[in-house]
Amino acid sequence: MIIGIDIGSTTTKAVAVQNGEVIKTVKTKAFDAVTSATGALGKIVIESNLKISSVDKIIITGAGALKIKDDIFGITTHKIDEITAIGIGGMFLSKKENIIISNIGTGTSIIEANKNKITHIGGTGIGGGTITGLSKALINISTFDNILKMADEGNLQNVDLLIEDISDLDISFLNKKSTASNFGKMLDNATKEDVALGVINMVYQVIGMISVFAAKSRNIDIVLVTGNGSNNRIGQKILENISGLYNIHFEFPHDAEYTTAIGAALSEPEHHL
Repeated sequence: MIIGIDIGSTTTKAVAVQNGEVIKTVKTKAFDAVTSATGALGKIVIESNLKISSVDKIIITGAGALKIKDDIFGITTHKIDEITAIGIGGMFLSKKENIIISNIGTGTSIIEANKNKITHIGGTGIGGGTITGLSKALINISTFDNILKMADEGNLQNVDLLIEDISDLDISFLNKKSTASNFGKMLDNATKEDVALGVINMVYQVIGMISVFAAKSRNIDIVLVTGNGSNNRIGQKILENISGLYNIHFEFPHDAEYTTAIGAALSEPEHHL
């Protein structure tokens, strides 16, 4: 059995892979990389009723991986570059060998992955961290679940300038309900719920558009959405709306938030650092 661990800044994700299949996924929270990684490993072993001797090797990645210098619990431990891990995990989850991946975490990375090469196209500092940071500053709420609940009751027409606000006609392929300017209207009576929805809408519209540009530049019509941000139900709807406008299909695979850990576990020795 191989364990892949993605050590993030606050959340660590780990997966157990056996015979090329994911058999267990877990998440832990800790600010210390060693505590987080060992905790994730222990959680997999205990919850799966396994013996630690059944773990053949551990492959780590993510922001905290560099802080781990030695083998974990005496088990052979390797490191892999995070971008490579995302690419490998994305191809595994999509069952495709030529895709664009938008990995939404605190920020967003855009990656092209195929069987010959994994390329970091670029990305943006816009991501989940933007949603929590702006929401804290604007409406004094930073808990993600609470932001989503508030956004469910929001009305974009109170914060965003829409095409219908400036034109009686559709503009190009955009209909009158399309955004002309994020937060470009911002009515005095806009509620916290409206602002919460406006923040999420802005973030996912930015992510959606850079994903579209990346996909079109590579003549690929599918974007795989991975990372923690892949599970945002409001964000998914926003990306699906963009899909309809630009004929780029966004896919949200099962276990998408574990993509990086899965890619680490499935990586070959030549990918290890």
